Amino acid sequence: MGLGVLEPNTSEHVPGTSFVLDDASRPTLSQDTDANLKYDRRGAIPIILVPQPSDDPNDPLNWPLWKRDVILVILSTISVIASTLSPLLAANTVTLAILFERDFTQMALLTGYHLCGVGVAGFIFVASARIWGKRHLYLLGTILIIISSAWGGASGTNYASLLWARVIQGVGLAPFEALVNASVGDLYYVHERGIRMALSNLALFGGAFFTPVLVGKITSTIGWEWSFYLVAIFAGALLPLVFFFVPETAFTRPSNPYVEALENGTSQRPDECHKPTPADGSTYKTTPDTSNPTSFEKHDYNPQAQMSSDPPTRATYAQSLLPFNGRKTNDNFFKLVVRPFPLFLHPAVFWACLIQGTLIGWTVMIGVVLAAIFLGPPLWFNEVQTGYSKAILLSSLLR
Repeated sequence: MGLGVLEPNTSEHVPGTSFVLDDASRPTLSQDTDANLKYDRRGAIPIILVPQPSDDPNDPLNWPLWKRDVILVILSTISVIASTLSPLLAANTVTLAILFERDFTQMALLTGYHLCGVGVAGFIFVASARIWGKRHLYLLGTILIIISSAWGGASGTNYASLLWARVIQGVGLAPFEALVNASVGDLYYVHERGIRMALSNLALFGGAFFTPVLVGKITSTIGWEWSFYLVAIFAGALLPLVFFFVPETAFTRPSNPYVEALENGTSQRPDECHKPTPADGSTYKTTPDTSNPTSFEKHDYNPQAQMSSDPPTRATYAQSLLPFNGRKTNDNFFKLVVRPFPLFLHPAVFWACLIQGTLIGWTVMIGVVLAAIFLGPPLWFNEVQTGYSKAILLSSLLR
């Protein structure tokens, strides 16, 4: 590998990756594909579907592609609105400091406490999504954005009221910042995710970059309150779309040894790799052992037996509108809330969180810093010019 990265010497399979083409040791032609795996045969070479879809019509991977794309477009659109919340006060922080008769630090805390709300709610919402799914959180987040944005615009010069409105805005933003990319994983196979993941990330971070450009003009033209009111209006217009056209995307699929072998990256055929082999090279007998409940015969995968069972029934449209459709795991909620903290002790995880957090924090706080620099001497920019300066900075970085 480049950049001094060492080549792995223990396994050919990189953890966290999956094969989407058949093993290189055997042909990839359609007539030689494994009958126990499902493939995307739209191209010249069959692509293994990862993850493997179940036979349940309620599995999101079995939905038509147009339906999955509609869901992603709606979530990406509401994510654009949600991502404007963090830098919403960036271009007019100094203006609000004069209006509220507060110092610059206190006004900057309106953004700081907002980000704290995002961070704390993220831990809770991710655990909730793991157990009960994501739909109820998207609905809750949209409703909180509408209420808190209307509340913030109506705060007048009450600093405490605006502060709490900003905190609730952060809570409403959290589901979209934490879960939209996970929904892409729920809705698409690995080979379909690239452009869709790029779209969802553009929606989340693109809106944050260009918000100060718009907020400066809005503040100068119709007042700072309307930067909140417009968010409430657009989020309110999107709420019916989220309610009627974004069903639950989380789905628990039954275990399949063929899929497990595929995800483990073994070089054997999937129907061979789940069978145990003794150290002396002989083969195990697969006669059932009634005295041992863990005998191989009892746990051998039998796709014919699975297909012979009664097929699941498709959920009705009315059922898909429910905010909950059952538990997705039996894990304890509070254990899931605290589970990320031990991961911070891992250097790779800590470094990734540090880099991601720095980028997000820089994206938001640079607007606040620019407001302090440009609105004062010697430039004396107004809100519109400060907002446009953010656009000039972004264009220079893109070049």
